[in-house]
Amino acid sequence: MLDVLFAGEVFCDLVFAGIPHLPAPGSEVYADRFAVAAGGTATRSVAAARLGLRAGLFGVVGTDFLGDHLMAELSREENLDLTWLLRDPTVHTPVTVAVSHEHDRAFITYEEEGARRPEVWEGELPDVRFLHLGIAGPLPGWVGDLRARGTRVVGGVGWDPTGRWSREVLSRLDEVDMFVCNAVEATSYTRTGTVEEAAKVLADFVADVVVTDGALGAVAVDGGTGELVRIPVPAVPAVDPTGAGDVFTAALITGLTHGWPLTTRLRFAGLCAALSVQSLGGAAGAPRRKAVGAFLAELPGIPDEDVERMRAVLR
Repeated sequence: MLDVLFAGEVFCDLVFAGIPHLPAPGSEVYADRFAVAAGGTATRSVAAARLGLRAGLFGVVGTDFLGDHLMAELSREENLDLTWLLRDPTVHTPVTVAVSHEHDRAFITYEEEGARRPEVWEGELPDVRFLHLGIAGPLPGWVGDLRARGTRVVGGVGWDPTGRWSREVLSRLDEVDMFVCNAVEATSYTRTGTVEEAAKVLADFVADVVVTDGALGAVAVDGGTGELVRIPVPAVPAVDPTGAGDVFTAALITGLTHGWPLTTRLRFAGLCAALSVQSLGGAAGAPRRKAVGAFLAELPGIPDEDVERMRAVLR
């Protein structure tokens, strides 16, 4: 059985960092760091695998040189099952150029229709404890099939390039068991002014809600008690924030697989995300258990019971 299956778009990320500012039209700036890494859904998959979960990846890449590179890199990851990562010779592998500096970041993405998450599952569905996928559009039928078999579904969304932030997304929340999004997404979809207000509105549609709030940590609503909690994230110097939200989600699901309380899951996800921003590249910056354990040993103020739960898994 898989611990978690991540379904969605897989990108080849070209990451530039250490620039003084984002380039203006007609100008040129020079980066002092560069990386080529798997991105998008692959970041979440790699992060979960490095934290000890048996993870699967369902998506599409081309048979071009970028697809070859991603397959070679991802195949090196222990615990990551690529059985459902499809190769399609008719599409170009999606690519994103990520440019980041101390205060902001920007992306340029190329993606073809055929490289998006498949709507049809060919063959037998796997046994899987958790499924994560985007719910910005209608969910394919195989998601309901997995959920009917006992899989817990974690939904997410992404940046809306149209700027409409359609409230239709809220109508799909009853098709998932947990919803994880960032502060901009939460407040935009709910038309609210604060993360706390947004989380409360979202909790009317889905039992468990987690909203990441950048350097301010995360806000969540406990599905069992209805309690609203905010957990801070460790303050660290950021080299590249690309993929931090993906790492947070993978670590959050890791906590779910171990049955941790909500506050423990949020603390663990926050420290994994904080560790990831100190490295360059989405999947490349996803931390391994040994690094997380060393980082945990340096952090003050974490309750002893949370430390013990994390250490037991990281060992």
